[in-house]
Amino acid sequence: MLPTVLINGSRGRMGQAVAAAAKDMKITVGGVVDLGDDIAAALRSCDVVVDFSSHAATRTLLEAAVAEGKPVVLGTTGHSTDEKKSLLELAAKIPCVWAGNFSVGVNLLFALTRRATAVLNADYDIEVIEMHHRFKQDAPSGTAARLLEIILDERRLGAEALRHGREGITGQRTPSEVGVHALRGGDVVGDHTVMFAALGERLELTHKASDRGIFARGALRAAQWVVHQPPGVYDMQHVLGLT
Repeated sequence: MLPTVLINGSRGRMGQAVAAAAKDMKITVGGVVDLGDDIAAALRSCDVVVDFSSHAATRTLLEAAVAEGKPVVLGTTGHSTDEKKSLLELAAKIPCVWAGNFSVGVNLLFALTRRATAVLNADYDIEVIEMHHRFKQDAPSGTAARLLEIILDERRLGAEALRHGREGITGQRTPSEVGVHALRGGDVVGDHTVMFAALGERLELTHKASDRGIFARGALRAAQWVVHQPPGVYDMQHVLGLT
C-alpha cells in the first residue's frame, strides 16, 4: 500500500515537482504546508513527510515529526556543520532519509566517486565543480557537499583541505587540497563534475540534470521505503541498496 505524503515547502519549485510526481505515481498527497503553516496539525493526516523547504525550518519540522512519530524524507540543504550535527541527533529518533540529492543517477555518481577516489592515489588532483540556476541561495550545493564528504573520507583529509575557488597568488597546488567551484546562472537544474587530474591523464565523472522530476521521483521512492524502516538516519544509498 502506498503511503500518504505531506509536502513541506509546497510552494517552492521542488515542492511543486513532488506534487506533480506524486500524481504520476498514484501517491496520495494528504496535505501541503509551507513556512508559517501549522506543521504539527498537518502531520496527523499523513504517513510520511517530504520536505524541500528552508534550512531555517528543519528543526521545527523534525521536532514535530518526532512528537508525532512520523518518518521524514529531508531534501533541504544549506545547514552549517554544527547545525546539521545537532539536527542529525534529532532526526535519528525517527526513520529519516536525509539526502542532498535524490536522483538515482547522482547517487550512482556518489558510489563511483568513492570507488574512483579509493583507486586513484594522491597523484590525481581532485576538483569538484557544480552549476545551478541563478536563484539557488546556498553554495556549494548539497550534492557537491556530499561528494566532498566522500572524497575527504576516502583520502582521510579534514575540511581544511578544501579550496573554495582560488584567487591571487595561490602558489602551486598541493597534493592534499581538494578544489570546490560553484557556478550560478540561468535556469540550470543541476550539473556536477568530479575531476581526477594527473600528469598525462584526466578522469571526469559528470551528472547533468535537466528536469526536477528526477529529484521528486527519487524523494517519493525514498518515502515509500522509509515508512518500513526503524528509527535512524538513512540516505539514498540505503534506499537504492548501494551501501
